Amino acid sequence: MHQNYIPFRDTGYFSSLISDYLDEKSELNPFYNRFPNLENFKAQMEEKRHSELVSETHRKILASVLSQQYQNIEASKQTLQNIEWLKAENTFTITTGHQLNLFTGPLYFLYKIISTINLTKQLKEAYPKNNFVPVYWMATEDHDFEEINYFNFKGKKIQWNHQSNGAVGELQTDGLDKVFELFSKELGHGKNADYLKQLFEDAYIKHSNLTDATRFLANALFTDYGLVIIDANEADLKRQFIPFLEDELLNQTSHKSVSKTNEAISKDYGIQVNPREINLFYLKENLRERIVFEDDIYKVLNTDISWRKNEVQKELLEHPERFSPNVIMRPLYQEVILPNLCYIGGGGELAYWFQLKQFFNTVKVPFPILLLRNSVLIQTEKQQEKLDKLHISKADIFLKPDAFINKKVRQISDIDIDFSPQKAQLKTQFEALYQMAEQTDKSFLGAVKAQEVKQLKGLDNLEKRLLKAQKRQLADQVSRMRDLQRVLFPNGSLQERNTNFSEFYLEYGESLIVKLIENLKPLKGDFSILTF
Repeated sequence: MHQNYIPFRDTGYFSSLISDYLDEKSELNPFYNRFPNLENFKAQMEEKRHSELVSETHRKILASVLSQQYQNIEASKQTLQNIEWLKAENTFTITTGHQLNLFTGPLYFLYKIISTINLTKQLKEAYPKNNFVPVYWMATEDHDFEEINYFNFKGKKIQWNHQSNGAVGELQTDGLDKVFELFSKELGHGKNADYLKQLFEDAYIKHSNLTDATRFLANALFTDYGLVIIDANEADLKRQFIPFLEDELLNQTSHKSVSKTNEAISKDYGIQVNPREINLFYLKENLRERIVFEDDIYKVLNTDISWRKNEVQKELLEHPERFSPNVIMRPLYQEVILPNLCYIGGGGELAYWFQLKQFFNTVKVPFPILLLRNSVLIQTEKQQEKLDKLHISKADIFLKPDAFINKKVRQISDIDIDFSPQKAQLKTQFEALYQMAEQTDKSFLGAVKAQEVKQLKGLDNLEKRLLKAQKRQLADQVSRMRDLQRVLFPNGSLQERNTNFSEFYLEYGESLIVKLIENLKPLKGDFSILTF
């Protein structure tokens, strides 16, 4: 396997916020705790170890809940050992989170988890007296079914049509037998195809809800690497979070803190999420609705459920599992119940984590190190040969389709279709005309400007027409370049955001995950291009 890299900034697919973070721009210092390098994990461990949230009692509750969740699943010795280690004060977690996408959804599901696994290995080598546990946090309390009910396979959308209410983790797997039949036909036959069929059937046909199905699937894919999968929708875990839930209901602390941060961060960057006054949902069977505070009454939207202050406090104490954190509160919940050092996520996730630093400070919870997950473009040796033959660089292939073709046509054309020198010369000529108008009659300035715009537009149009004509002459090469980019960037987007892992597993089998584990470096800080 050959490996190459390109800076995230140079791909054109990552925001200035993420690019500036990776470049450690000082403007972002107020919005995170420590930058992700090996040396900084030592101080992070000390801070977390001395937090009153990471008590022996908290650790035992966490290990107990996880043991119960693994009762009906065949876990590896390493995973069971990791759960047991969580009771010890020298054990810490590295966490990633993801929705319960059907059959993992896009490829980056794998990259998130592999980044997490590989970072724990790297930390163990650097700090051998400590244990580091990779954790996948299942987003069982989400409700965005339309975001998770499909995956793409060889250009086709494999979709699960199902009625959804409440949290997706509780969804029954009814109807997935039809999806299985369709997917099986698309897979065809062979050793790898048979494995994928069995994996889908064992996960979704033999389990009654989406939480259990996803846990089985993730465990099966990463059984050799000690991954611990957590469903935090548990009363015993939420009971530890009661003080923060109560503070949110009574004082709306998150809204106040995050709103102040948003004012500061919006001066240079976009805002990923906006806080509500109460950032909690009320959760029951087939129900997940926002909690609001109106006219001194707490209400659950679109229901008849309501409480006065003392009543909602009583409900919280008796049924903490019914209070569900939204995107603002979920990170805090994670850091309260886990002995966590680092959260690994995509660019969009890290963007909203940056909005939370002041909130964490206010409620006195250690803020984790934030690490951008590995991003990968997988290509074959034949595809690399084609890229080389067409003189397409790794930077070229990441360009948006039109920019990519225009650049390559200009490069391979026998004539120079770049009119930049002519435009510069024209502007110089008009500068002289502007000076002449200033000295004679300023009323002519508008006419000079109009003529300049007209002539520059004329050059633009001529350049476009020549480029179009040259594309026709080079139609064969243009077609090959377009086809190659379409395969590597399906739907004009990053491969990892579109393609399902099964497409590559069909080709490479179990070596797919093995090779990714061997080659992805979570602290590298660049986009990986892997040639299989």
